[in-house]
Amino acid sequence: MINITDKHKCCGCAACAQRCPKQCIVMQEDDEGFLYPVVNRAACIDCRLCEKVCPMLRSLRQKPANEVLAIKNRNTADRMDSSSGGVFIALAQRTVATGGAVFGAVYDGKWEVAHSMADTPGGIRPMMGSKYMQSRTGDSFSHAERLLKSGRDVLFSGTPCQIAGLHAFLQKDYSNLLSVDIACHGVPSVKVWRKYIEETFLRQDASTEITYVNFRDKQKEGWRRYNVVIKGRRNAGSTNETELSASVYVDNPFMRGFMSDVYLRPACHRCLFKCGACGSDLTIADYWGVDLLMPDFADDKGVSLVIVNSDKGRKALNGLDTDVRQTTLDGVERHNGGFTSAPPEKPLRHRFFADIDSGTSFDDALGRALHVPACVTAAKNLRKVIKNTIKKLTK
Repeated sequence: MINITDKHKCCGCAACAQRCPKQCIVMQEDDEGFLYPVVNRAACIDCRLCEKVCPMLRSLRQKPANEVLAIKNRNTADRMDSSSGGVFIALAQRTVATGGAVFGAVYDGKWEVAHSMADTPGGIRPMMGSKYMQSRTGDSFSHAERLLKSGRDVLFSGTPCQIAGLHAFLQKDYSNLLSVDIACHGVPSVKVWRKYIEETFLRQDASTEITYVNFRDKQKEGWRRYNVVIKGRRNAGSTNETELSASVYVDNPFMRGFMSDVYLRPACHRCLFKCGACGSDLTIADYWGVDLLMPDFADDKGVSLVIVNSDKGRKALNGLDTDVRQTTLDGVERHNGGFTSAPPEKPLRHRFFADIDSGTSFDDALGRALHVPACVTAAKNLRKVIKNTIKKLTK
């Protein structure tokens, strides 16, 4: 049976819970806000199916890309509503137009994230855009399996570990499945997100209601300087929506902690699923650095970097209403931190969680976790001076 003793070895995909024939595994939130499987040992029949479908226990290997493309959706509105170049919505629209179903991450009523299925044009739009917390997969793997067995086309999108979990769960290839992973820096704690929302917006005014969250708003300052925008109503029952917060991502406290790797899931620091190892047909990422690597194709509405991992993935891109350029991965890693390697675990990560558990505010806990001693800053600056001096002397 599944028995998690090292939390670095569980990605939270819930494949085990969904495959259990006795339904004796439930996903429970730990004290950091991440879901882990908990087994009812009395009901367990020791069939070990949970272990068989665990992607963390599989032998995986990275695969070279079949093809690397820069892509922009020609529908400007769709591209502006997307995190990058609008490839996902183009794929999803065609899937539902031909009678298929799409699985993706959506916000729930509490502005947390869960996987959902949609087979209508309106149903797929909430799946657009990056949502920087771990999605609950629920029964999405088993739901997708039923649709696949019935002969329907299925597009399933998620983080690399979720796609690896889906393939491990299915235990076979389906010609009518298109799996798409989103290049992932790591998933932050939903518990930390709750604390940030509560302290920043709700505690000041109990009548405030959050009505809109967009981590990747391009309307204000474009794709490269995307804004985190949160809207709401100041009074319960009011119809007047107002902008509660809007700031460039580097100025948003929650994003600053996320990008500094302060509260990622432990398994993210030892990710096994990068570079095609998850088994996806396509990998979609922001093409950061496109203005330097492919300046004639760049604009500030967003460009997708699409890594084609299979023939099925290449065929899925044919006929989309997109502008496409051939490119390579050369130089991409320089502009995309964690693209091919897992982010290191911060020494002060545990201190951050201990602080918020003791009642320290989110802002104060984050400040302590990100604090850099003056001696470290001085040493870093000295190394830069020495490095630059050596460059000048060797010219």
